Amino acid sequence: MRREGLYSSHLTTWRRQRDRGELGTKKRGKPADAQAKKVAHLQRQIDRLQTQLYQAETIIEVQKKLCSLLGLPAEDSPRGDNT
Repeated sequence: MRREGLYSSHLTTWRRQRDRGELGTKKRGKPADAQAKKVAHLQRQIDRLQTQLYQAETIIEVQKKLCSLLGLPAEDSPRGDNT
């Protein structure tokens, strides 16, 4: 242990700190709050996109029903597709 620069006094000090709960209180890396904020942001984004998707699907269904009521041909291919 001496070759590595560790002495019995270090062990004694570390044991005292461990007993008092002073060791291991500092965590490495970003705080969990940053991760929680990111998760909350992504969840809000998912909710917003799901709402937009529902609205778009509803509009498409209404357009299909309107075309069938008016007897207009419904386009199955997206606009700009020349095939």
